[in-house]
Amino acid sequence: MKKILIVDDEQDIIDFLGYNLKKEGFEVLSAHDGASGIEMAKLHQPDLILLDVMMPKMDGIEVCMELRELRQFENTLISFLTARGEDYSQLAGFKAGGDEYITKPIKPKILIARIKALLKREKRITSGAADEVVSVGCIQIDKERMLVIKDGKSVQLTKMEFDLLLLLTSKPGKVFTREHIHKSLWGSKFTVKDRTMDVHIRKLRVRIGEECIKTIKGAGYLYNEMCI
Repeated sequence: MKKILIVDDEQDIIDFLGYNLKKEGFEVLSAHDGASGIEMAKLHQPDLILLDVMMPKMDGIEVCMELRELRQFENTLISFLTARGEDYSQLAGFKAGGDEYITKPIKPKILIARIKALLKREKRITSGAADEVVSVGCIQIDKERMLVIKDGKSVQLTKMEFDLLLLLTSKPGKVFTREHIHKSLWGSKFTVKDRTMDVHIRKLRVRIGEECIKTIKGAGYLYNEMCI
């Protein structure tokens, strides 16, 4: 049973989400502010954390950043679920280390589908993991531990960044179109703004090296296995 932590300061939202998630077989935990959310996460180690942005004590962006600084939450799925739909809010969420950004209001069936898509992506990665560390150009990828190593040092990536890197390195030198990346990471049912993908590409370049991911103008992106 997958464990989901909802962090939101509105009890009716927690009740509504909890009811629908429990119907789908998820174990549901909740917290009413950012600070409590962090403590609940430490105590219960959820598979997925749903974060509101505007909350007392600590907002969702701060919570996400603090969790990502803790080793046990480096690869935990974190999705924002908030009424803040502005571009700058979404970009701030992804920069803080969020894997997904879902805006309210959202129909329960759509929310459940997006949550399942996130968890399915995680399962696909872990079930297909190899025991060994695979070298791809200038980096090594430990799929089993979801770890990236460059120059002998581990590189911290969010779940989304790791998924993106796995996709690009699955066929070094191959150009992946934006449409292909979108469908592989988010699925064909969901619309993701171009700027969202750009943020993930930019952050991944910062983590592993600008030279490792090339932009092919008008086509897409490729992983450069000749990077150093």
